[in-house]
Amino acid sequence: MSDAQTQIKETVESNDVVLYMKGTKDMPQCGFSSRVAGVLNFIGVDYTDVNVLADEGIRQGIKDFSDWPTIPQLYVKGEFVGGCDIITEMTLSGELDTLFESNGIAYDKASAEKIREANA
Repeated sequence: MSDAQTQIKETVESNDVVLYMKGTKDMPQCGFSSRVAGVLNFIGVDYTDVNVLADEGIRQGIKDFSDWPTIPQLYVKGEFVGGCDIITEMTLSGELDTLFESNGIAYDKASAEKIREANA
């Protein structure tokens, strides 16, 4: 396992929620990363952000780690959940709420409902 793979494995296993993204949760550097970070920020999820633009090894390594070709990538309790389209669908369907609840991840359910109402 490469150093990047080891670092990624340790990060996703030692943090409840991790978002590999372009930029940071406070300053996303692409629209897709901005959308996922925006959802997590809006619903108050405490998560670790990893800026793939800061390290080419991590940028390619996360794609290899998950066998998923795009960024952002969301992990919950060490498990890969998906990218922007999947997280958007899960948010709108309520599946993301269920995932967080079943894993004991705190979030603001009222804010999650506001996202669904605004997109109804």
